[in-house]
Amino acid sequence: MTKLLNQTVLISGASIAGPSLAYWLERYGATVTVVERAPVLRPGGQAIDFKGAVHRKVLEDMGLWDAIVARQTGGQDQTIVDADGRAIGVVPGALTGGEVEIRRGDLAEILYEATRESCEYVFGDEITSLTDTADGVHVTFATGAPRTFDLVVGADGIHSAVRRLMFGPEQEFVTFSGYYYALADLGVDGDHLMYNEPGRMVAIGGSKAPAFFVFVSPELSYDRYDAEQQADVLRTAYAGGGWRIPELLDRLPEAESVYVDAISRVSMDRWSTGRIVLLGDAAYGSTLAGFGSGLAVAGAYVLAGELLMAEGDHHMAFRRYEEVFRSYAGVGEKLRPGALLAPRTRFGMRMRNLLFRTAGLMKPMMWITDRYATAVELRDYPAVARSTQV
Repeated sequence: MTKLLNQTVLISGASIAGPSLAYWLERYGATVTVVERAPVLRPGGQAIDFKGAVHRKVLEDMGLWDAIVARQTGGQDQTIVDADGRAIGVVPGALTGGEVEIRRGDLAEILYEATRESCEYVFGDEITSLTDTADGVHVTFATGAPRTFDLVVGADGIHSAVRRLMFGPEQEFVTFSGYYYALADLGVDGDHLMYNEPGRMVAIGGSKAPAFFVFVSPELSYDRYDAEQQADVLRTAYAGGGWRIPELLDRLPEAESVYVDAISRVSMDRWSTGRIVLLGDAAYGSTLAGFGSGLAVAGAYVLAGELLMAEGDHHMAFRRYEEVFRSYAGVGEKLRPGALLAPRTRFGMRMRNLLFRTAGLMKPMMWITDRYATAVELRDYPAVARSTQV
């Protein structure tokens, strides 16, 4: 079998976008290394979803659709309650769960298992510098020895280190929405319940996370890798809250995990420079917009496919990747998840609840999300690969 992409590629990030790209690049002949800051794959995490023919085509071409369906979380309806626990509305599972819903950690494990034998994974390390030259990218790491690669891909999320190193500070590209979200494993009982107060929401027992929070806030300064600092952020944001909020805050010291981050959007004029390119949330992330994982796997499919079509000419491939994908990737810019999940006023809460229980309003909303999910036409890159291999 002829190697189609006789290149070495370093991918930063082992969540969704990185291993998805690794799958295709290795299939097309590249030698792939994935570096991940975390010491191991991150388990659990929020539920993510896939919707429509575009997402399904890519996952079926990867041979992963059945494995994802087997581990899906279900996307059940969520009951909105008042401070006394009385039902006052329902968030339809079809709106939040897509066609198939799965926890991020489970999907990352599926992607890792599909690529770990054919790709090199380096956990517990990170890129510290990138020097782009005519012959390759010289890379230094926090702990590993320096190496040189033909190409480097930043698939390392909204807080991308690759983007910071090669394009500039995060604040130049990441726009804060005025909201934060938090995921916590607090061991609470509850069956898909959601409670709102003006500017803050908490949900328990749902598929997104054991406990899921969204709240209005000015920009905060804290260490995203320090669990106690993140717990303090939650205590401050939810002080004086009703319903079961005091119980949840009391459980924070024993939490198995707590993660707090801003709801933000990434906007960039270009996704590549020289031999370095960005993929997924690093290039076009929009927190909680509902399309991040679909964009990650579809973007990986397109980026690898355009490298294949360009026979490794990265200048041509990166340009085509943006031409094909930029409009589709912009879907997240149209959505405002913080305002939907945690309206700032009681009037906004009532209008949101009315939206959810009014079929005449929900149908257009569902149609719009379906349309966003399928608003790109993908080439059959695997067929091109098969036709050129001997």
